[in-house]
Amino acid sequence: MDLGSASILPRFRNEGDKKFSSTQFIQSHVPHLLSENNQQLMVVDNNNESAMQEENKPVTKKLFTPNVQLTGHVSEVLCVKFSPCGDYLATAGFDKQILLWDIYNNCKNFGVLKNHTNAILDLHFSADGQKLYSASADKSVNVWDFNQMKSIKKLKGQENTSFVNTCHPARRGPDMLVSGSDDGCVMLWDLRQKAPAQVIPSKIPVTSVSFNDTADKIFIAGVDNDVKVLDLRKKIIDYVLFGHTDTITGISLSHDGSYLLTNSMDQTVRCFDVRPHVTNNRCVKIFQGNRHSHERNLLRVSWNPDGDYCTAGSSDKFLYIWDTATKQIVQRLGGHNGSVNDVQFSPTDNLIASASSDKTVIIGELPQFKI
Repeated sequence: MDLGSASILPRFRNEGDKKFSSTQFIQSHVPHLLSENNQQLMVVDNNNESAMQEENKPVTKKLFTPNVQLTGHVSEVLCVKFSPCGDYLATAGFDKQILLWDIYNNCKNFGVLKNHTNAILDLHFSADGQKLYSASADKSVNVWDFNQMKSIKKLKGQENTSFVNTCHPARRGPDMLVSGSDDGCVMLWDLRQKAPAQVIPSKIPVTSVSFNDTADKIFIAGVDNDVKVLDLRKKIIDYVLFGHTDTITGISLSHDGSYLLTNSMDQTVRCFDVRPHVTNNRCVKIFQGNRHSHERNLLRVSWNPDGDYCTAGSSDKFLYIWDTATKQIVQRLGGHNGSVNDVQFSPTDNLIASASSDKTVIIGELPQFKI
């Protein structure tokens, strides 16, 4: 039984709080969602298989309408991730479950994963797309078989005494995972073993973690405003990324492994050069515009595949996209009625997905400007 459903966005909120159909809104308020050669939108009625025929190809060839709202979660949605192949979407949040969506099959909800007993705070696919990893406030990390849609392992170290805020798999090499929790504990997991391979204790709550590209270092961000870079071989802090003045809520490594993106409650998103042998200031870019509020949600960030653009969630109900070269906002996209907690570019197509405290997820098309 499908818990979720997909629909054309019935309305967006604008300055005058008028109601528009998705087509009306996009044409009159978001012209950047249309390419110069495509001024006609395909709109599909979920109860009618027929569709408007187009003279030109749409921006995205397979998505059945330019903006799709996914409903089915019964509480705040905190996480959204595309599969590496770009065909599927996984979403999770306060309702303790992961919903799976088939993007190019009318965004059908084809699976629900349940095994957590508290909110899911972070979510990632493995590099090959065969597994899902979820970090939870139930003090555990779950490993899921994506194809069989079932939990295959629950990771919970004896040292964990609080929420697991974050987890992240290695991009290459052995099947490794790193997790970080509210009690400051960072755990390195070899998924071939039951116990953590390494435990790194601290007194600072950890909000976001990631491996570097070669999986010999991990980035650790928390409420102390800095990112510590731990050398796993030497078991020492290699260097620290300074610059933020408030809690870091999300980090993301660029696809080429050269830069780390960070989002902070100081109302800035920063880009750090994490290549070896950099000796000068590693903070190379500062992006501004998105907001954090008293809710203090862990608002995440991500890169597009070639690193030309980055995006972040925001408490003002919008998602922001910056040009990484100019540091300018090139997109400010609405549609949500609550904080945008997580955002991600599709790895294969001109799409972006956002998860919100309004209990919904939106998948939207983007223009062909090298996304």
